[in-house]
Amino acid sequence: MDKKYYVYILLTERNTYYCGYTDDIEKRYKAHCEGHGAKYTKANKPIKLLWTKEFDSKSDAMKEEHRIKKLNRKQKDNLIFQ
Repeated sequence: MDKKYYVYILLTERNTYYCGYTDDIEKRYKAHCEGHGAKYTKANKPIKLLWTKEFDSKSDAMKEEHRIKKLNRKQKDNLIFQ
């Protein structure tokens, strides 16, 4: 079985978004909730996983994460709630 990678967007308790990539969504989300996932989510606790997208390569996932991080809030809303 080929390894899959995921880009995800979390909603934080401060009503902000956090975008990242991983090869294990459940493990990564749990790490964020426990304050170990990233500096940003340590200070801004995640409350919900809003969006995910699957990729066949780490490179493609990283490119999509980078693209999403450049979007403004309205553009991220459109992506999440389309």
